Amino acid sequence: MGFAVLFPGQGSQAVGMGADVFDARPDLLGPAADEVLGWSLRSMCLNGPEESLTLTEHAQPALFAISYVLWDEFSGMLAGRSPGAAAGHSLGEYTALAASGSLGYFEGLALVAARGKAMSDAATAEASGMAALIGADETAAEGLAAQRRSDGGRLWVANLNAPGQVVVAGGHEDIQWAVANGRDLGVRRVIPLKVAGAFHSPFMASAATALSDALAGIDFGPQRFPVWANTTARPYGDDTAMMLADQLTNPVRFGATLEGMGASGVTEFVHVGPGDVTAGLARRSVDGATTFVVSSLDDVETAAELLDGGE
Repeated sequence: MGFAVLFPGQGSQAVGMGADVFDARPDLLGPAADEVLGWSLRSMCLNGPEESLTLTEHAQPALFAISYVLWDEFSGMLAGRSPGAAAGHSLGEYTALAASGSLGYFEGLALVAARGKAMSDAATAEASGMAALIGADETAAEGLAAQRRSDGGRLWVANLNAPGQVVVAGGHEDIQWAVANGRDLGVRRVIPLKVAGAFHSPFMASAATALSDALAGIDFGPQRFPVWANTTARPYGDDTAMMLADQLTNPVRFGATLEGMGASGVTEFVHVGPGDVTAGLARRSVDGATTFVVSSLDDVETAAELLDGGE
């Protein structure tokens, strides 16, 4: 089956990210990218400020760009080897599609920018948020959310990232309710997250509509290697646009994706992009997983040499 390549989502951004790649790849990170975005990618990544880079409409295209360039550099060191599978966490799914050749880089950059704006607009329309459930599995999380909805609230499971890493999304009052009542409903602790809104829940319905309009103009090509979808935890079929729109209002099933990859024979996982979040999720989700991290140009050659990459 070979190795799997994993791309991070929003939350992995940090001021200074990509400092080593801007000079190396002005073709992808220079004026052409700024023209697509309408703002300076280099200045945003290297100078921030943090509160600006953290904004959904900035963080998403910035992470997409840096992660893709690191992939492009890394893939060039693989001597013709190709992943057996790829996935990305939420936003990272777009990077995975671009890495597979299904989506052009600049086309993807524009699409991710449209996605970030749509999600930001939806988040500002109504106070909402997300919370991590500590010590909860999917059953406990679904029970907590269902209890709140039965009382007239709006709370949904939004991220199933790995065993013991579950996130719910809902209105501001719903998150407060979860914090106050989680322990009584079998959750050890509920921690509100610093995010702009209730992503991957029905709160993003207007964003999904706006994104569908943007997706209508995209002609997705064939994938050089299979990309696994967040919403189904299975490889894509011919429904790429529909799956990407559905992703905004449905849970990210990243843990099940990793488990599925493991069951298919993947034992090596390469996180490509800022941070190392997906490598940690792979270790938690797949017994005996070996992980590598490519978060800077310095990591590229080392990871390529260490990777077995058996096909």
